[in-house]
Amino acid sequence: MTNWLRGTGVAIVTPFTTSGAVDYAALDRLVSHLIQGNVEYLVVLGTTGEAATLSAEEQDKVIKQVKESTQGRLPIVLGIGGNHTAAIVEKIQDWEKVYQPDAILSVSPYYNKPTQEGIFQHYAALASATNLPLILYNVPGRTASNMSAETTLRLAQGFANIVATKEASGNFEQCMHIMAEKPEGFQLISGEDSIALPLMALGATGVISVAANAIPGPFSDLVRAALAGDFEGARKLQYQLLDLMNLNFVEGNPAGVKALLAIQEICEKTVRLPLVEASAALSQRMKQAWEKAF
Repeated sequence: MTNWLRGTGVAIVTPFTTSGAVDYAALDRLVSHLIQGNVEYLVVLGTTGEAATLSAEEQDKVIKQVKESTQGRLPIVLGIGGNHTAAIVEKIQDWEKVYQPDAILSVSPYYNKPTQEGIFQHYAALASATNLPLILYNVPGRTASNMSAETTLRLAQGFANIVATKEASGNFEQCMHIMAEKPEGFQLISGEDSIALPLMALGATGVISVAANAIPGPFSDLVRAALAGDFEGARKLQYQLLDLMNLNFVEGNPAGVKALLAIQEICEKTVRLPLVEASAALSQRMKQAWEKAF
């Protein structure tokens, strides 16, 4: 059962020191911050975690640090995606044995620009290679190809362990098509903070959030209010937090949210090339939005 996916998942950042090394002490502080904020689960080594710039050794240490820091208090989803299907299958099978995650989040293949049939066959190979719950991830702005509602539904109907999709297409019509025709138990999770509320009004079961790295408590309260049908309370929090949500993406993710975490002294705002850290101007805007919100 994957009822624990209902609510707020956090695509956690990977903290770095000012010299660019992984800051494991800051990662421990971040996990404690998120547990105190009552989020439902953590997503490790996603886009927000800058997984593409981490060595295999660093990825291993990050996963082990998160597991040590959580001590079983939160489910852990591992991000394992790419555009080489056979390599992803091998990695999922390896990581399932070594880390025993609660689920896998896998982004639709990027750069290759596969057809819908190619996307289907890619995920079919992944689902057939593991018994772990598998969360699809559709983010056309990064992959340069959209996974259609028809492909998502075909996968949801064809594989019992494909349990959810993280939708970051921003296409409400597509999301409604999925929610209207999905099999029972399959979940649509918002992949965008600012539209999680309207998507939950339409039937989404929560969000995998960037902003909740820095504001886990109030963001989780927003999600829980919406899921409970308290839309007046959810709207109040939505507009209280909206500037902070949107500023996260002005100079790219995770530069924005790391700037907000730096304001709270949880980690440095350092990112790895080809990303660059938030400008002084954005950091100042973040500070002003933070003070306005709280």
